[in-house]
Amino acid sequence: MPEYKLTGRMRKIIGLSSRLQARDPESLSDDLINDINTMKIPRSDRRLLCRPHEISVSTFVIPVTGGAVTGYYFSDQKLSQLTGLVPLTVFCHGGGWVFGNMDFYSIFLRHLAEVTESAILLVDYRLAPGYRFPTAAEDCYDALLWAYEGAKYWKVDPDRIFIAGDSAGGNLAAVTAMLSRDRKGPQLAGQILFYPITDCRLRTQSMTDHRDSPMLNERMLSFYVKNYEREPKDILSPMFSPALSPDLSRLPPALIISAELDPLSDDGVLYAKALSDAGTKASALVAKGAYHGFMPYRHAKGRREGECAMRQFIAGRAPENVQFITERELRASKARF
Repeated sequence: MPEYKLTGRMRKIIGLSSRLQARDPESLSDDLINDINTMKIPRSDRRLLCRPHEISVSTFVIPVTGGAVTGYYFSDQKLSQLTGLVPLTVFCHGGGWVFGNMDFYSIFLRHLAEVTESAILLVDYRLAPGYRFPTAAEDCYDALLWAYEGAKYWKVDPDRIFIAGDSAGGNLAAVTAMLSRDRKGPQLAGQILFYPITDCRLRTQSMTDHRDSPMLNERMLSFYVKNYEREPKDILSPMFSPALSPDLSRLPPALIISAELDPLSDDGVLYAKALSDAGTKASALVAKGAYHGFMPYRHAKGRREGECAMRQFIAGRAPENVQFITERELRASKARF
C-alpha cells in the first residue's frame, strides 16, 4: 500500500472530502447529507477556483420522467455575441449519486465555462437513496434531450454538444452517451469523463492499491454503490457499470482524465482501452501525484492540465492528440512551430 504524503496545503484542499472519508458511512444520516448538499460555500474559500464575473447563470426547470429537475446554465453572453454559436457541455456532477452541492459545482463550472469558452448546463439530477438506479441516468438523458431542443434559443452549436461529468457524474455521462446512441438521441460531439467510476464491482488493481486514499476510499465507494442500487445485480447492468457493456462501438469520442492516487484510476484507463478496442476514439490521461476529485481545487496537481485538455478537446482536437499540459505550455509549443 502506498504512503500518502500530504502537504499542509493539500490537507486544506482536501477539507470536507477527507473528513467524509474518515467517517463510518453508516453514520451519514439523511440530515447530514442534506446539510452537505445545501451548504453555502464562502466566497473567501481560497481552496476553490475564482468566480469569473463574465459568466452569467440562468436557472431552468427541466421536465424528466416522473418529475422535474433543476438545470444551471453558465454562459458568457459577450462571447456568444462575438463568436456566434458556442459549444455546449451538459455536465453531470459527482458525489456518489448521493451528494451534490450546487453551490460548490457552480463555482467550478463558472470557471470551466470561462477557460473552455463554452456554455455549460449543470444537471441537478435526483439523488439516491431517495431515488435509486436508474433514476439519475434517466434524468441526465432527459436533460440532454431538453438541452438539445433548447440549443437554438441559446446560440449553441447543435453539432458541438458534449456530455461530461466527474466521478459518479462521469459514470452518468458515459451512460448518457450510450443511451443517446441506443435510443437514437442527439449525436454528441464527445464525452469528457473526469475520474469516472465505470465498473461498480470495485475489483480493479487501483482499487486494491488505493483503497485508503484520502479523497475517496473503498468504504465510501461501497456505501455509494449500495445506496444507488435497487438490488445487488444492478451493478452488472451497463447503465450502472458502463465498462460491462457488450457494445462500446459507435460512441462519441471520449476524453478521460484520471488521478494517479485514486481507487478509480484504473476505471478510467481500462474504460478508454475498452472503447478503443471497440472502435470508439478514446484517450485516458493520468494526472501524476493527483488524488480523486482534484479538478475544482485551485492548487491541486493536475487541475491546470485537465482544464487545458478539456479546452483542446472541445476546440475539436481528437482525443488521441490531446496533450496533458498547461495552457502556458500549449501556447509555447504552438509558438515553436
